Amino acid sequence: MAHTVITVGREYGSGGRLIAQKAAEALGIPFFDRSIINMAAEETGLSADFIRRTEQQKTSSFLYNLYMSAHNLPVTDQVFIAESEVIRKVAGEGPCVIVGRCADYVLRRQEGVLNVFIHAPLDERIFRTKETYQVDAPDIRSYVLKQDKNRAAYYEHFTDGQWGKAQNYHLAVSSGLGLETIVRLLTDLMRDRGLGA
Repeated sequence: MAHTVITVGREYGSGGRLIAQKAAEALGIPFFDRSIINMAAEETGLSADFIRRTEQQKTSSFLYNLYMSAHNLPVTDQVFIAESEVIRKVAGEGPCVIVGRCADYVLRRQEGVLNVFIHAPLDERIFRTKETYQVDAPDIRSYVLKQDKNRAAYYEHFTDGQWGKAQNYHLAVSSGLGLETIVRLLTDLMRDRGLGA
C-alpha cells in the first residue's frame, strides 16, 4: 500500500519542521504542526497556550502519579490523549504531513504511514537556532541540547520507543545534506508511491 501520511520527528534546530512544511506544499497535502494544539484545545476546552506549555512536559513525580486516580489523569496525559485523537482524525481524513507529538507512535497501527526523523550536526543546529530561529539564550548549545532532552523525555514517557533511534523510523536523514535536498527526497519518494502531483 502506498504511504499517504508522513510523520516527521526532528532534533531541535535541524530544520525538520521547515522540511516537512515544504514537502507538504510540494505534494499539495495538508501540513499539521502547531495547528494540532488549537484542534486539541477545541476538544478539551483547555487554552491553546496552556497546551503549548504542557505538551512537552512529562509527569515525573512518582508520588504525584500515585496520588492521581485512574479517573483523574495528569494534565500532561490529558493533552497527549487529546493530541493523539486529533492526529488519528487528520490522518484518517487523507494524505498529510504531521510534525512531532509522537505521531509515528500514535499512528503505529495505521497502514500507509511513512515515519521520518530529521537530524543534523550540532554545530549546524546551533547556527540555525541563532540565525534562523533568532533564539537569544546565554548558552545556545545548552539550549539546543535541553530542547532535545525534553523531546526525548516526552517521547519516551508516552511511547515504548526511543526518540531518534534510526530503527524506529522508515527514514532517518541528516539535514546537513541541505533542506531542499531532503524536501526533494521526500517528495520524490511519495510521488513514486502515487502521492501528490
